[in-house]
Amino acid sequence: MFQRNISLLYAMSFLQGLVFYAPVATLYRRAAGVSMPEIAVIESISLLLSLLLEMPWGMAADRIGYRRTMILCSFLFFLSKLIFWRADSFFDFLLERILLAVVVSGLSGVDSALLYLSCRGEREQRVFAVYTNLGTAGLLLGALLFSLFFGADYRAAALWTAASYGAAALLSLFLQEPPHAAEQRSGPAELWEVIRSVLRRPRLLLLLFSIGLFQQTVQNLTVFLNQLQYERAGIPGAAMGYLLTGVNLLSLLGVLSPALSRRLGGRRAALLLFSLGALACAAMALTVSPLLSVAAVGLLALCGSLFAPMQAVEQNRQVRSSLRSTELSVYAMLLDSLAALTNLLFGRAAGASLPLALWLGCGMCLLGGFCYAAAISRAA
Repeated sequence: MFQRNISLLYAMSFLQGLVFYAPVATLYRRAAGVSMPEIAVIESISLLLSLLLEMPWGMAADRIGYRRTMILCSFLFFLSKLIFWRADSFFDFLLERILLAVVVSGLSGVDSALLYLSCRGEREQRVFAVYTNLGTAGLLLGALLFSLFFGADYRAAALWTAASYGAAALLSLFLQEPPHAAEQRSGPAELWEVIRSVLRRPRLLLLLFSIGLFQQTVQNLTVFLNQLQYERAGIPGAAMGYLLTGVNLLSLLGVLSPALSRRLGGRRAALLLFSLGALACAAMALTVSPLLSVAAVGLLALCGSLFAPMQAVEQNRQVRSSLRSTELSVYAMLLDSLAALTNLLFGRAAGASLPLALWLGCGMCLLGGFCYAAAISRAA
């Protein structure tokens, strides 16, 4: 086991979670003269570029190695934060977001593959749980420190964020390349072979479909629709910041994911989370109680955080090609495509009726659980 890699990736996850300006990211842009419509344009361009670069980056990572990819992306991440610190126009923020799209698509699957290969056969799920939670812990600490030390000094918060990302980039220099991740020939022919291999595996496609349904239900209901539910339950807007912090703190319990899997078995533990997710969605649809609404959102967030390490390990276990990063990028593209569709469905449903959108989430959790059960054998 490459313990040094694991320790370094833990530290990098925490440092890159320290986004001190996160509580005022939109206000920061507006203070620099960027309007909300311009922010929406920037985000759309960034998302499209991320999707376009997903598979090319996966191929590149298999060709040049995961360590080099992590180093390159970490330093580009650092550069994007430096640009954000000095940005004062639409085009500055667009450049920052373009760089971010390059980084996000480059890291997609690579950090996961590097973690998996560094601990294969040894407490994989626990490693993924800690890695995810350290990023969340960094985000929470960054928000707290912003309130305590930065206040209205947005630029100082951005500068210290850049410093944190610079430290993470320096740590990436000490990563090791696992022997399983030796550089592989990766070109268009190999990419199409990986795609064909993935599309010929119905159980894998069913697994990805179930993961995508659950992920997007958690994302939509705990990030966007939760605010509408709080409003429906009569919770004042001033309290929503505290509720967001509470939900994020609850998400740290995702570190208990390995214990849950050991106690119930991986398959039964996952199906329990799908079922509890459906229950939380139904509870929100049926109630206007403030207490029950908050509890349901918290339960759904907890289910999502407990499921995240399970699905990360399961996706890595499903890889059949020697081009691990390329295959994981294909998985990510399929999940992103499903996300685009489900986001549209949630938006349409919420536009018609919030309870309809909540029942949609309940149905997606139930369908996702059924598909997961069909995709994963009882021996898993």
